[in-house]
Amino acid sequence: MTAQTAQTGGDVADIMNAIGAAAVAARQPLARATRASKDFALHTAAAALRVSIPQLLEANARDLELGRAKNLSAAMLDRLKLDPARIEAMARGLEEIAALPDPIGTVIAEWQRPNGLTIARVRVPLGVVGIIYESRPNVTADAGALCLKSGNPVILRGGSESLHSSSAIHACLLQGLRAAGLPEAAIQLVPTTDRAAVGHMLARMGEYLDVLVPRGGKNLVQRVQDEARVPVIGHLEGNCHVYVDRAADLDMATRIVLDAKLRRTGICGAAETLLVDRAAAATHLAPLVRALLERGCEVRGDAEVQRVDAHVRQASEEDWYTEYLDAIIAVKVVDGVDAAIAHIARYGSAHTEAIVTQDAAIAQKFLTEVDSAIVLHNASTQFADGGEFGMGAEIGISTDRFHARGPVGVEQLTSYKYVVRGAGQTRA
Repeated sequence: MTAQTAQTGGDVADIMNAIGAAAVAARQPLARATRASKDFALHTAAAALRVSIPQLLEANARDLELGRAKNLSAAMLDRLKLDPARIEAMARGLEEIAALPDPIGTVIAEWQRPNGLTIARVRVPLGVVGIIYESRPNVTADAGALCLKSGNPVILRGGSESLHSSSAIHACLLQGLRAAGLPEAAIQLVPTTDRAAVGHMLARMGEYLDVLVPRGGKNLVQRVQDEARVPVIGHLEGNCHVYVDRAADLDMATRIVLDAKLRRTGICGAAETLLVDRAAAATHLAPLVRALLERGCEVRGDAEVQRVDAHVRQASEEDWYTEYLDAIIAVKVVDGVDAAIAHIARYGSAHTEAIVTQDAAIAQKFLTEVDSAIVLHNASTQFADGGEFGMGAEIGISTDRFHARGPVGVEQLTSYKYVVRGAGQTRA
């Protein structure tokens, strides 16, 4: 079914139920698929992406034009944009996922009981995964590949603003599945922009879906978490912090802060708050604030930060909670690492936090006591990414405290079962 036919005819419920039934039918064939067939599909899809660069850019140009007409923000348009380098990165991502060990069938643990029974905990697919995402067409490739590698059929519902781009990417994934003799229903893209499709996935596909993963803004994630009738893996916000300690090297701190905030402002790992140790304020605060201002970043600060430069705006209580996803940062002076940890605990979203310091003991305290999915020492928060973790890619950063936390990659898309081997034992 094409995007055009879905948009111009057919009941959304019928379309979605047909997609769900096809995904369920693909579960067993995909769970049995060999590593060789899955990897061949991924390599073929990567080659198809490279060959299809002109078609992908043409499709993306249509989406960008529609996005500008909808007055999407600069950050949203950046998320939406494809160029040859980003397409090459998608292709490399597929190849990196193919190079990962196949998790399915891996023995996580094994032991023997006194009665002679041997018990093994073995990785298995989660089941049918539904992924709802906004804007970023590269999620189509990353999510499709990760679910394929982990043996999970996936139903992808991208944002309406990225439909043309996502459809072109999906066509490349289908080439890989066909070449490997795997069911095309292993990776399905919802072909309609009708918003009713999202509501149907959330409330009426419990017989088909085993888990949902939202990837997008706060409103999308909140809706999925509120309305979903199946388990959800995701995070609500990425309110990330960088704490510059009294023992921080200023040059290193400046590089890290600028990268964490400004490398890409629209990603969930972008720093939104800078905390500076009061003991380092005299030497570090002004250079850090001015470096941000000189790079075009709006700075909102407390009274001490405002005294540094007249361009600093007064921060409100709301600013400490805010995920800007833009060239804006909140800056606060705190009384040492304990105050930084307390601030993060109160205002943070348990996503990603970094400390810059040359004091190993203070670094260890921060890494131990900050309760976020990712904590870093002397590195940018923008490393909060499955590809940077060597996972090939990820379909999101989970801030949940069950099943998966941090980058959700191949292993995080598996569950396990117990395989028990005996020699005729019975239980009296």
